[in-house]
Amino acid sequence: MIEDRSVLTRAAPAPDSTLAYGPEADHVVEVRVSQRGHLRPLVIIVHGGFWRPHINRSHTGSMGAALASAGWTVASIEYRRLPGQPDVTLADIALAIERVPEMVGDNDGRVLIVGHSAGGHLVLWAAVRAAAQLAGVLALAPAADLRLAHERNLGDGAAAAFLGAPPESRSDLDPRRMISPTISVAIVHGTEDAIVPIALSESYAAAHPRTRLRRIPGAGHFALIDPPHDAWPTVNEELERLAAPPGAR
Repeated sequence: MIEDRSVLTRAAPAPDSTLAYGPEADHVVEVRVSQRGHLRPLVIIVHGGFWRPHINRSHTGSMGAALASAGWTVASIEYRRLPGQPDVTLADIALAIERVPEMVGDNDGRVLIVGHSAGGHLVLWAAVRAAAQLAGVLALAPAADLRLAHERNLGDGAAAAFLGAPPESRSDLDPRRMISPTISVAIVHGTEDAIVPIALSESYAAAHPRTRLRRIPGAGHFALIDPPHDAWPTVNEELERLAAPPGAR
């Protein structure tokens, strides 16, 4: 399957504001506010890009604008991506989860976090390490099993480049091998994803059976962050489900 990458370069409306959540140049967050956002949790978006420094949050603009139009207040975060220094990246994710909600109004006080691809890996890590601060986690086409990603040489060795070591040496950073989250976790993955195959999400869900896995027939890797695509309503559905009271999910 030839992946449609047009969302990566598509122009999007400018955010309502750009704020700093820490002292580093990459400690920034783009905020898009919805007039109905006070009725729903804040949505934090974590971009993908195989943890590499040349890929940033710019391609989440269309996604953030669409979610804001649908009634969510959205915070798209940037974070440091330093090859071989995964703990720096994860420290930034934890810092953003801690600080961004207190900086952004127009939400009901709860936080949902959404990540795509490598960002999906980071939010699945946060589902365990920052669970107390989150109401739910949505991972889109996530690199959810680092050992399997390494075995399949996804992203030309992206997992080992990120970790600076073989994945088996950092099981503490591998969502497939971490303890199961105690909060609600949903995964959406296209069956025709040629960049991060759905096998990685299936492996994660097998290890953590409480996970809700939605398979999108025929969808590729970028369809899940592309609002015009037929897969997009499923993303909204899963956010609505995570925002609902536990008994209504």
